[in-house]
Amino acid sequence: MRLYRVFILALLAVTAVEAVAQNSSILVNGRDTIAYTYTPVELGATTSKPKRENRAWNKIVNYFVESAKDKSFEKRVDFTFVPGIYYTNSTSAGLAFVAAGLYRIDKENRSLPASDFSIYATASLTGFYRVGVKGNNIFRNDRRRITYDTEFYSQPTKFWGLGYRDAMNNGYLRYNGSRCMADFRYFERLAKGLYVGVGADFDYLYTRKVRKDDGSEYAEFLARLNGEKSAYYALGLSLLLEYDTRDFIPNPERGVYIALQGKIRPKGTSNIGKTTYSGRLVVDYYQRLWRGAVLALDLRGELNSKGTPWAYYASLGGSHSMRGYYAGRFTDLCSVSVQAELRQRIYKRLGGVVWGGAGNVFSYSNFKWQHTMPNYGVGLRFEFKRRVNLRLDYGFGGRDGQGRLMHGAVFSVNEAF
Repeated sequence: MRLYRVFILALLAVTAVEAVAQNSSILVNGRDTIAYTYTPVELGATTSKPKRENRAWNKIVNYFVESAKDKSFEKRVDFTFVPGIYYTNSTSAGLAFVAAGLYRIDKENRSLPASDFSIYATASLTGFYRVGVKGNNIFRNDRRRITYDTEFYSQPTKFWGLGYRDAMNNGYLRYNGSRCMADFRYFERLAKGLYVGVGADFDYLYTRKVRKDDGSEYAEFLARLNGEKSAYYALGLSLLLEYDTRDFIPNPERGVYIALQGKIRPKGTSNIGKTTYSGRLVVDYYQRLWRGAVLALDLRGELNSKGTPWAYYASLGGSHSMRGYYAGRFTDLCSVSVQAELRQRIYKRLGGVVWGGAGNVFSYSNFKWQHTMPNYGVGLRFEFKRRVNLRLDYGFGGRDGQGRLMHGAVFSVNEAF
């Protein structure tokens, strides 16, 4: 039990937040209990006051025990927040705050997953900061759904170039990138598990030089863009088709999720200079194995039409696929990745994962199997709210052109997929 206390405090001290994710859902098996014993006190016996440190510890434990229960049937909003510090290889160490909420529009149908939202804010020593809100709103009898994801961030980041060869062989350049993004989607149910929808998103990225740069490094960054602009904005319109039988969106234990998206960025709603198109496919499968174990499989791919600017390229790395690779290091018109993950509950609300996978970025004329990159890693989980996990992952990849192993840590909320 002492080790359990130490682990919780350590995990809270390194809680990392990213908004993560893909759409969120929440689930818990409700096995946590509080045991107590009653010992009568003899008359005349003296009792010592509980130590203040024990009372403080009990408050922390009780808060997380209560937060792990689904109270969305009794409350309008079942709300929990966690502050902490975090670290990733692309943003360094910093402070993080995440708040998660569950609510139900339909409180009579107990078979439906709860609607959810999360609010997050992060800031790091390198000058990176991010704020955002994301969530899933499920209407009565799950006949309609609304999903949303909005964020703004500013980040000193690294750039190797465009395409696989530049990312493998070039040294990196630094620049400051800021991004404002909003994505809204509306779905109607056609049949059980089958939804059709429309979406609209706005994405604005602009760059500038980092501090202590006399302008030469930023000039080299612009040269690697091969004549493209340093800032882009675009409004995208999407048609969406989803098949979703997951029992809980943020953290499924069983079910299938298939999502197909076709997007157009009209010429008149962007500074790209032409109309561009993109397509995206996600296929996920979840299966319970033995007690406390879940097998999760993920396949995803993205295709962008020729003329799509570098700011909207497909990319690998980050907190969802190809974890351990620097986010955005490998970019091109197209990407494909696959991963398999075993999730195991270890003790009460502590869990662990192992995963393996591979990915590739390419343009239409230069797909090569030998450019496929490996990915594998391990992670820890702490359930701070009913089926809402804080996660710490450490991923490993291949070696770059100089023979250096690519690897890194990811702290976030909810599962990678």
